[in-house]
Amino acid sequence: MIKKRWLQFFLTYTLIGVLVAYIIIKLFPGMVGDNRPTIVFNEAPPRADSTLTSDSGPVSYASAVEAATPAVVNVYTSKVVSQQINPLFNDPLFRRFFGDIQIPDKRMENSLGSGVIVSKNGYLLTNNHVITGADEILVGLKDGRTATATVVGTDPESDLAVLSINLEELTSINLGQSDDLRVGDVVLAVGNPFGVGQTVTLGIVSATGRSHLGINTFEDFIQTDAAINPGNSGGALIDARGNLVGINTAIFSRSGGSQGIGFAIPVDIAKLALKQILQFGHVVRGWLGIEPQDISAQLAESFGLNDTKGVIVAGVLRNGPADQAGIRPGDIITTIAGKPIRDSQQVLQIISQTEPDTKVAIDILRNGNQETLSAKVTQRPAPNTLPH
Repeated sequence: MIKKRWLQFFLTYTLIGVLVAYIIIKLFPGMVGDNRPTIVFNEAPPRADSTLTSDSGPVSYASAVEAATPAVVNVYTSKVVSQQINPLFNDPLFRRFFGDIQIPDKRMENSLGSGVIVSKNGYLLTNNHVITGADEILVGLKDGRTATATVVGTDPESDLAVLSINLEELTSINLGQSDDLRVGDVVLAVGNPFGVGQTVTLGIVSATGRSHLGINTFEDFIQTDAAINPGNSGGALIDARGNLVGINTAIFSRSGGSQGIGFAIPVDIAKLALKQILQFGHVVRGWLGIEPQDISAQLAESFGLNDTKGVIVAGVLRNGPADQAGIRPGDIITTIAGKPIRDSQQVLQIISQTEPDTKVAIDILRNGNQETLSAKVTQRPAPNTLPH
């Protein structure tokens, strides 16, 4: 009898234990001690089939191209250049055997680039180096029409030029915002590479704010791997909606052809240059009259600095704005108008974008002591009149 009760007791509590364990496992699985790693995925939402149409997304950029390409033009330039005549042609012995051969001392030189119509009343943007020294500029539209272009104004320091043509019913491109570009955004380069005809190439934004390339005085380039070749200069860099985001300018290449490193002037810079050229005939920039120098690790150590931020004033123009503000060679500029300074290119950009006759606060380090000076920015002289 006792044995039977003990067996009943054992089975009853065993069953209760199994039920309790089952409930714990179901309600609190983490208490069981499973050592398997838990992986959490950030899964993208499923893409609806409606987005994969023939004119959008990764399938096709035809709509963007159709909207932008009528505003992209070919720019043909020609100029008369002098050529040296070999002295042999004037030698009496040569003339005795070959007679008087008339060799022209001038020849016509042609070149090719691209441009972008930005206004229906005939204003175009292109690169300054496309039209420099040209005696005649001819613009060819996608619809087959041609027109002689006149130069409205140029800005060699940013390599931009504004042209004008007199044609009716022009298609202008929509201007985007280059400040909104992110690395990885899809862009397309439109132009006339090698004179083969209008061509579109696809890539992404590889970087923004590229400088220290030695291409222009003022550099703030969009870098892209969209193929840019000779003849693309001055053409359009557009986004996936067909809006202009840059003016194709240069390539980095060891062979002369595209190697996936191309540079474009942001449209926000080009737009400002366009407005000022139309208003003043040139681009208006601020100027301090200093020669800034980047701080290397060795210079930072010799000056007792903790890092390489800021710039050293290597030179100051006598009686210039910086000189009148009390800035001296050897000073270390740390901030301008409250903006921390990283390098000399940033100094150039901040000052050039400051309206002339504006006073700016400049924080400097001099002999280890911090000072704040006030400088009145003046208008930057023309490139050919800048002191050396």
